This record gives sequence, C-alpha cells and structure tokens, in this order.
Amino acid sequence: MSAGSGNGRVTAAPAPLSGGALVLGTLALSLATFMNVLDTSIANVSIPAIAGDLGVSTSQGTWVITSFGVANAISLPLTGWLTQRFGQVRLFMASVLLFVLASWLCGLAPSIEWLIAFRVLQGAVAGPMIPLSQTLLLASYPSAKAGMALAMWSMTTLIAPVAGPLLGGWITDNIAWPWIFYINVPVGLLAASLTWAVYRQRESVTRRLPVDVIGLSLLVVWVGSLQIMLDKGQELDWFGSSVIVTLGLVSLVAFMAFLVWELTDEHPVVDLSLFRGRNFWAGAMALALAYALFFGNIVILPLWLQQYMGYTATHAGMAVAPVGLMAMVLVPIVGRNLPRWDLRWAATFSFVVFALVMWMRSRFDTQADMITIIIPTVVQGIAVAFFFIPLVAIVLSGLPPEKIAAASGLSNFVRISAGAFGTSISTTLWEDRAAMHHAHLSESIAHGIPAATDALTRLQATGLSPQQSLAAVDRMIEQQAHTMAANDVFLISSVLFLLLAGFVWLTKPVPKAGASSDASGAH
Repeated sequence: MSAGSGNGRVTAAPAPLSGGALVLGTLALSLATFMNVLDTSIANVSIPAIAGDLGVSTSQGTWVITSFGVANAISLPLTGWLTQRFGQVRLFMASVLLFVLASWLCGLAPSIEWLIAFRVLQGAVAGPMIPLSQTLLLASYPSAKAGMALAMWSMTTLIAPVAGPLLGGWITDNIAWPWIFYINVPVGLLAASLTWAVYRQRESVTRRLPVDVIGLSLLVVWVGSLQIMLDKGQELDWFGSSVIVTLGLVSLVAFMAFLVWELTDEHPVVDLSLFRGRNFWAGAMALALAYALFFGNIVILPLWLQQYMGYTATHAGMAVAPVGLMAMVLVPIVGRNLPRWDLRWAATFSFVVFALVMWMRSRFDTQADMITIIIPTVVQGIAVAFFFIPLVAIVLSGLPPEKIAAASGLSNFVRISAGAFGTSISTTLWEDRAAMHHAHLSESIAHGIPAATDALTRLQATGLSPQQSLAAVDRMIEQQAHTMAANDVFLISSVLFLLLAGFVWLTKPVPKAGASSDASGAH
C-alpha cells in the first residue's frame, strides 16, 4: 500500500505497526471481519422465527439469507474502484459504519419486504469490508510475518460461523430475532473507533477513475433478476408464470449484454479476461459450485431440525455450529504444509470428505438423535479446512501481481453469488421432493392399507375424533416427507461433490514453491 501526497499524507508506504498500535489495529480489523462473517450464518437458525413473526413461509424467509449474499457479491467488484477513489481507510470506515446502520434498520424492519430491503443494503455496504481488512492487516505487519497475520485473520473467519448459529439460536429463543442484528451496533462502533484511532494517518493514494456504470447496471439486472426468479419460482409455479418467464428472459438478455460490454469496455467493472486462464476459470467454477452445495445444505439442515424434528433455535444452532471446530484445528496445519502438496489432491480430498458427509446425512431418519446429527457436522470441518485454501491458491496461481486483486474480487463474486443461488435451488428442491413424498405416503391412507388403518384406529382409541386422527397422521406424514426430501437433497449433493472432485483436475498443477497459505477467499 502506498500513501498519497497532499493533505498531510505521506508519499511512501507506511512502516508496519508495532506494540499497542499493532494489537489495537489487529483487534479492530478482526472485529469488523467477525461481524461481517457472523451475519452470513447467524440468521440461518432464526429463519423459522423471522418467517413466523412476519407472517410469511419459511421459503420466503430464506430470502433474508439470499438477498444479503447477492448484494454482497455484486458490490465486491466495485471495491477496487472505490478504494482508488476514496482511499482504503475511508472506504473501510464507511463500510463498517454503514453496515452498523443497515443492521440497526434490519432489526427495526416491520415486514419481510423491509427486512429484505435492509438486508440488501447491509450486503451491499459489506462488500469492501473483508478485502480491505486483509489489505490493511498485511500493511500492518512486516512482510516476514504476513503468513502469521493471514492465519490469525483466517481463524477469525472460522470462529464466526461456529458462533453464528449458537448466538443466533440463543438470541432467538431467549430475547427476540431483531437482536441478531442489533448486536452488530456496539461491535461495529468499537471496530470503527479503533480503526480510526490506528489507521487515520495511513490513508492510501486516491485518484479519479471512470466507473463502468453500464456494466455495473447490467450486472445488477442479470444477477438480481436471476435471484428473484429462483426465490419466487416455487411460489409462482415456475415457468407456468409470466412473471418467472419475464424474469428469466430479462436475466438472460442482461447477461449476454453484460458479457459483450465487459469484454469491449476500456474500464470494465469485472475483468472477464481472467477467464482465459485455465486455472482461474476451472478453479473458480469448482470453488463456486462446491460452495453452492455447501451453503445450500447448511441452510436446509437447521430448517429441517426446527420445523420437523422439534428442535429449538438454540439446539439447531448447537447441531450445525461444530462445522468450524475441526477446521480451526486443521487450517494452520494445512496452511503450513500446503507448499509441499499438489493442491489438486488437497481439493479432491476436501470434496470426497464433503461427499461422505452428505451421504451420512442422507441416512438420517425421524429417530436421529443429536449425536447422530452432530457427527457429520464435525467431520465436515475436515472438508472445510482443505477446501478454501487450496482452491484459492489454484485460482490465483500464475497471475501477475497487478491481476491478483481483480481475480480475488471476481472469484469471490462468483462464489458468493453461487451460494445465494444454491440456497434458493436447494430449498426449492427440498419442498418439491417433500410434496412428492407426501403424496405417495398419503396414498396408503386413501387406499386403506392395513398399517395405516391400524394407526388411525389406535389414535381414535385414545379419544381423538376421526378428523383429529387424520390430522395427527398427516403431521407424521409431513415429518416423514420432509425428512425423506432432505435425504434426497443430501444424496444428490454427495454425488455432485464426487463429480466436482474430478472437475478439479481440469486445472494445471501449481508449482509447489508457489503455493500459498492465503485464505483470502474463505469468506
């Protein structure tokens, strides 16, 4: 990082921090990163409570997750331009403070429409926060300690997904869901205060650059239209609805126009020329598709536990949080040893473990206890530890230094967008498969199968009326149908992870000396 001249700013890169300033600077950047990453997982276990309180279905409630992800992804490519226009420190401060404001508004939202709007704002302003936290952190440490600094940063991003479901579940059960957003206010204000105290004299150079307004507008239109289509498809009967057809056509046309414009514009908002490199396009696609499967499944699991297994939000959080435990133990080991390995084998190992985890989950039934549910979640931490670091290193391998920032931003945009799309597709598939299983199971009642008739007789013997007995059986069928549907999604995900393990081998081998422990793409 170089500082600008004029207005009292130095002209050379500032020296690394030391002593108390280094401690406070690291704390400030870690708090901001923790707050940001926390918000990608804290709402997952609160969706049933949010949906019930605002009078919408749980599938509509998942828009709270996808709206944040899409807005966050769209804003990422603008980070480079905004940094050069306003400076690293000012942009980071603005991102943190606006995130605090958006979080407060999310807590005040009176309806699902307002909550989604404020989550879009929250995701949009959060875009520059994580890349800039890495940039400022690396400038705070001597180059010899860059690996240690990134390892510390990576640990922060791994602790947050563990804390998110636990904290979100406890707050939802014991206080109220708006407080999952209100807690960002004191954390963000403290992070902003410490950042200003430590970094205000370390601003980067600024210069005026043209912004690709047309490219950005087309990006918003095609990504936004596609996400709305995926979110509302099931509700509107997919392509039987003129609204869905229109959204699909708008997204397709805008995407084609976006490709043409970005490939010909002098200052594109997204540098699509990066996709000419085999390691970039194959690595970025493997990372994005795997993240879509991973994120879609960690949204479905707490929904199934709360809606059909009788779990509270707190207990659902306890069931999904351990994913980060093994990752926290293994990430430093992976980072240290990665230069000795073929990165493709590390990524392949990750995908095979993911496939094993999804297969284990596909064996769940309505009698599964907490231990049975937690074991695959703990094992999944092994897959996560070998997932981000090798694939990010593959994606960025062979690129000149001046392309690294753009490549990191673009790969993160693709990954986060895929996570939002994966959530919508997974929840839609889950509900569709549940409806199919419900219809098949209900036939046993309609056709007078002895086991079903016997169950109704026993229920009526307890004093229930015929109508109440049928309602009780229907609830059991609903539980079974959604459990079977979740198993279907998990099994499909397992197969797809195995296929992705082969996809990784489309990349070229990365020279072992060039392997990096950078976990910058992790969140």
